[in-house]
Order: sequence, then C-alpha cells, then structure tokens
Amino acid sequence: MAHLVFDPSEQQELQAAARAEFPSNPSLAYVLEHLAAEGIDLDACRDWETIRTEKGLSSRTGDAAPGVA
Repeated sequence: MAHLVFDPSEQQELQAAARAEFPSNPSLAYVLEHLAAEGIDLDACRDWETIRTEKGLSSRTGDAAPGVA
C-alpha cells in the first residue's frame, strides 16, 4: 500500500495553515489538519480522467491545459 506522509516541518506548516483558515473556512482547516496527521493514502486517490468520467464531463485527452502552450 502506498502512503504519503509529511515530515515534521511540513506537518507544522499544514497545521499553521489550518489554524489560519479556521475562522473563515473550517472545512478546509479540517482537511489540512487531517492531512498533517494522517498523510495521504495514494491507493485511494483517483486521477482527473476518472473524476471527469464520474461527473459526466468529456475527456480532455490530447487537449492542452488552459494557459499551457
């Protein structure tokens, strides 16, 4: 199982960002705090094409991203 964890300085940065966001955006603060504590399970991640398909959007395969030459 692939799992991304943050080193202590990165965890502190995420926690500081969570504290800064809490008054205006508690949901984002929760996510940042959770990332700092738990990391990311890469096996549970989905790629953009899977998400686009789930949302019923057309595929962007072969298209350049906006602003990319």
